[in-house]
Amino acid sequence: MTKPLPPRTVLTVEDRRRPAEVVSAGTALARSAGVTGVATLTSRILGLARDQVLAAFFGAGSDMDAFIVAFRIPNLVRDLFAEGAMSAAFVPTFTSRLTLHGKDEAWRLANNLITALLLVTGGAVVAGAVCARPLVTAYAGNFSRVPGQLELTISLTRVMLPFLTMVSLAAAAMGMLNSLHHYFVPALSPAMFNIAIIAGAWALVPLMPALGLAPITAIAIAALVGGALQLAVQWPSLRREGFRYRPVLDPRDPGLHQVLVLMGPGTIGLAATQVSLFVNTLLATSQETGAVSWLAYAFRLMYLPIGLFGVSIATAALPAVSRHAAVDDLAGTRRLVAQALGMTIVLCLPATFGLVTLAEPIVRLLFERGRFSAVDTVSTAAALRYYAVGLLGYASVRVSSPVFYAIRQSKVPVIVSLWTIALSIVINVVLVRVMGFRGLALGTSLAVLVNGGALLLLLHRRLGGIEHGSLVLTFVKTIVASGIMAVVSVSVEHLIARAVPGHGTAAQVIRLSATIAAGLAALTASAKSLGIREYDDALAGVAGRLM
Repeated sequence: MTKPLPPRTVLTVEDRRRPAEVVSAGTALARSAGVTGVATLTSRILGLARDQVLAAFFGAGSDMDAFIVAFRIPNLVRDLFAEGAMSAAFVPTFTSRLTLHGKDEAWRLANNLITALLLVTGGAVVAGAVCARPLVTAYAGNFSRVPGQLELTISLTRVMLPFLTMVSLAAAAMGMLNSLHHYFVPALSPAMFNIAIIAGAWALVPLMPALGLAPITAIAIAALVGGALQLAVQWPSLRREGFRYRPVLDPRDPGLHQVLVLMGPGTIGLAATQVSLFVNTLLATSQETGAVSWLAYAFRLMYLPIGLFGVSIATAALPAVSRHAAVDDLAGTRRLVAQALGMTIVLCLPATFGLVTLAEPIVRLLFERGRFSAVDTVSTAAALRYYAVGLLGYASVRVSSPVFYAIRQSKVPVIVSLWTIALSIVINVVLVRVMGFRGLALGTSLAVLVNGGALLLLLHRRLGGIEHGSLVLTFVKTIVASGIMAVVSVSVEHLIARAVPGHGTAAQVIRLSATIAAGLAALTASAKSLGIREYDDALAGVAGRLM
């Protein structure tokens, strides 16, 4: 028999103010985001090291293209679970259950969800293994032009499909820990994946030929190990909080039902995203060999500031927004969302200007060695510039979309997503004919900017305002400060290039470090002169965690 929930606690006016006291100032949010940001920075640095190792071992050739497409299939679930519909649906529900009914009831909801995830993703893994050939052929049929590439992609897909289950469970653990105010360990968990890939490249790649396997298979195996480690590193923290997994499934649990209801629109949105990704993959594989890899390397570089800023701020804000929403504190929700968006603007706009300005020296320093050639550098840098155009759009979607789940309006971001995905497909089909693979990066950025803008407009209406006057002023000031930063960076780069010539690693490090340092100094001075308060909050939050 289903155990009934304890009666909902009656909240006084003073009780309803408490969430606003928990996270009431920009510095408080910045501090929470700073915890996530420091851990995410560690993970992203390791992610860059991972990509450097992969670039050196495999370059941007057919094997790397095969791995990227094969991993893309199970990794798509990350969009649904790790940073998408499941987290956005589960965190508010779990936080509400925790806030209003206590830990025991929250653990019961978590056990139900984990059991459901095991059943659903386990079935998906089996189905995917059986249908791997038609699935991969649909995604990357053009790989058949290169002998053996399609078969390799199918084989790698089968190896990596269980990653689906691992990343889903890791995301559930992350959601629980975030709701319990644990940010560092969950944000650090992806670092385990990067460590496993790096170790696998050095330790397993040399062993593969003796086993009759392609060397890239070692990376697929390492990906599985990395997925398991993402879950394992979070489990001790959950146990210390008192969580014990019990293999139970109660479909009548209202919390589980609420998660599923909230996830429904997100799942529809994911299906639409699959269509868009399918079209983009098909278009990319129709380009020259290496296009898939160039786009992937560029996107991961662009995603570094999104992970540091957009995802970190969203991760810190979502549980706090959920607490406000649980007690119908609209003013507190509005204030917190405005703070999160302000920090997103002041961190992501300078990153956009920096990536556009310094794309080629960044790519050259990070990747141009081993089998990664100068041609690969130029092509990856070109894609990076176009992807960087949409950075603020990506980050604002990460911050604003989960808010709709917290206020029980999950259909809104899905409807917006459907329209922008359709727009993205049209733009990409047109631009790829004009600009080749570069058009895919630009088209994706334009579409996500539309997505982010539409969500902000609708969020403004749903919340009765999100301090839009202040946000517009922050946006304009940050554009000016970022422009000054870009001008200083270009000038210093030219001066340093004359003083420190050459293509050696040491010379590149000196040039790029000096250029970035000068640009950041100019940005900070400009932000201080223009009175950009959110920039000070962001610096204070991060500095408070580093000192």
